[in-house]
Amino acid sequence: MIKKLLFFIPFLLIIMLGSCTSELKNSATYFGGKIINPKSKFVVLYSMDKPLDTIFLDKQNKFLAKIDDAKEGLYYFVHGVEHQYIYLEPQDSLLMRLNTWDFDESLVFAGKGAERNNILIDCFLEGEKDNRKYYKFNKLEPASFKHKTDSVIALKLKTYNDYIKNHPEETDGFKDLLKVAITYPIYARTERYPMAYTKYSKQKEFPITNADFYNYRKNIDIHKNSFMYFSPYSHYIKTYLYNTTFAQGQYLPMTNEYSTDFTVDLLKTIDTQLQSGASKDAFLKQTVIGHFYEKSSCNINEKAFDTFFTLSNNQEDKNQVKLLLNDSKYLVKGDKITNFNVTDYTNSTQDIQHLLHRKNTFLFFWNPNYFSKAYLASRINYLTKNYPNVQFLLVKIDGNNTDKIHRLDIKKQFYLDEKSNANNFLTSKMPRTILIDKQGKIVNGFASISSNNIHDQLKKLSE
Repeated sequence: MIKKLLFFIPFLLIIMLGSCTSELKNSATYFGGKIINPKSKFVVLYSMDKPLDTIFLDKQNKFLAKIDDAKEGLYYFVHGVEHQYIYLEPQDSLLMRLNTWDFDESLVFAGKGAERNNILIDCFLEGEKDNRKYYKFNKLEPASFKHKTDSVIALKLKTYNDYIKNHPEETDGFKDLLKVAITYPIYARTERYPMAYTKYSKQKEFPITNADFYNYRKNIDIHKNSFMYFSPYSHYIKTYLYNTTFAQGQYLPMTNEYSTDFTVDLLKTIDTQLQSGASKDAFLKQTVIGHFYEKSSCNINEKAFDTFFTLSNNQEDKNQVKLLLNDSKYLVKGDKITNFNVTDYTNSTQDIQHLLHRKNTFLFFWNPNYFSKAYLASRINYLTKNYPNVQFLLVKIDGNNTDKIHRLDIKKQFYLDEKSNANNFLTSKMPRTILIDKQGKIVNGFASISSNNIHDQLKKLSE
């Protein structure tokens, strides 16, 4: 399963060490490499959610960073819109090579610390293959699904045990992380099985499972705060919390949106199940905001938001959610769109009333902290093709004339300056979609570009 690194040795010796070796010291920790077809001029290295360093590429698209006082643990790096995890120990000299045209599949490591990071990448790629298996497995009855999953877990654990046997020097911290990387994606699929089964079988109730269906849970620790930014771990926690809430509340399967009662019960489950304050608060915020956007409407579930405000201990989160609620009450269904100015990419000011004139419009305010440009280009092109009777206008919140999205019509892109009246209903700085009919009347004051409900809403707007 571990990648063969023989082909990488010439890269290590010729491309990297020729220019960097003189800088490497045994007492320091280094992270560097070469990026083919770079998407930006830098790499950002993170520890948990905190950026440690912005490392700029040189003329050969190489980079090298010295990490002072490096602590053993999980890190991740971001380049363009992609990211990937690495595990560093003091005095590592980890060098990577990747081609952005095939980001994860091309990523390979060399140097001290390489083997543990190559097996982490292999785990990620194996998970992609497992996704295809589970499209079929999710259609099986519970006993058959359990049998298939137990077989998969046995193979995963063999991979883990073989690696540990051949690498006795690995620390307990990395052993724990590797076991999560190898097994938790399968456990997450088991937690999600009841929802997936009802979707594929078109049943109106969840399948009945026996007592040992979730027997792996007794070996799961859901309180590892240091792993919360590792997606195999956080994704398992999320699916576990949802599955537990469905079971406790005797809820039926839900499709396009979650009911208020389910959201309230899920928030309470998060509060009782998670011990870490930071992780608990993050899941509470993610849940209440996520469910609001899935609903794709300015109608507020007051009970769910009240529960969030009661349970969360993060004042910054509370303040942002309050701003979001205030924004949702500003421009609602049935109102005429208020006038405001936007700026196009020739730096000309445009009147929104002029842009909307007698056209069904999807008016989307976006923020790069929540959506990548690549996702927006793909999503808007898809919606434009399927709803030709609607014009799609994109406005970047707090933008400038360098923030255009490639592969989208530049004439349909705008940004806001600080003086625009649109800032009055975008105080949270979170994305917002407003659907407006030919008469300039709002038919949905807070739709969501990523919600399943947006399709029915655009279909009605097109009529």
